[in-house]
Amino acid sequence: MRVGAHESIAGGVSRALARAEEHGARSLQVFTKNARGWKAPPLTDEECHAFREEVRRTGLPVVAHGSYLVNLGSEEPDKRDRSLDCIVEELTRCERLGIPFLILHPGGHPDERRGLELIARGLDEVHARTPRFQSRICLEMTAGQGNCLGWRFEHLAEVFSRTGDAGRLGICLDTCHLFAAGYDLSTDAGYDDVMGECDRVLGLERVHCIHLNDSKKPLGCRVDRHEEVGKGALGLTPFRRLMKDPRFVSTIGILETPFPERYREAIELLESLGQRK
Repeated sequence: MRVGAHESIAGGVSRALARAEEHGARSLQVFTKNARGWKAPPLTDEECHAFREEVRRTGLPVVAHGSYLVNLGSEEPDKRDRSLDCIVEELTRCERLGIPFLILHPGGHPDERRGLELIARGLDEVHARTPRFQSRICLEMTAGQGNCLGWRFEHLAEVFSRTGDAGRLGICLDTCHLFAAGYDLSTDAGYDDVMGECDRVLGLERVHCIHLNDSKKPLGCRVDRHEEVGKGALGLTPFRRLMKDPRFVSTIGILETPFPERYREAIELLESLGQRK
């Protein structure tokens, strides 16, 4: 696994790659704009060029995370239109920057079937507005908090089946979210069962990114609270298994843990887990 972390874009998105280098990362995740706002200043040609040059210089693969505000499961016309516009804008930013994957939370709705239908319909509209784009959306498995959908493998499978161009979609797993949703990765047997189920329902070949977060809360809590690797309810077993799993040798693994100043230490820990017998 190519382990890295979510890096700040303060001062410009191109600055994130030097921060990743300082942390000893082999990949990174960024926001392409403020993740808690709908609008942002447009990317300049100079910044896009600087970012691409930094990618070439470092050789680090990059993924982007989308806005926390979007909800493709919304029935509210204004919220839905804003969500669609925001995703199209962020996917366009990824295309200009050469970032291959934009990671999105699927959305929420109190009615599961209706919500999944709306999410699939929204993805079809995004795809229609971004023809021939190389950058693709990765739907992230969620913890299932509140009305959030995407906390079961079957949710994503239904979205894929309802979407006109599912080949443009991928998956981002999150160890904390999986555990909070009731998928017990904390033992060797549990890890095998969860990954086997994911493969049967979705196909592990769709997984392009894994968020490497421990959980502050217990199994099945449906609460999303990240903890540092090995210091939460998951322990080190699932991270050791991920680092040794040949199916994920080239997959991007991203830390989203609470203390960015400890990213280097966490990356070194994960790399060591992959080397232990």
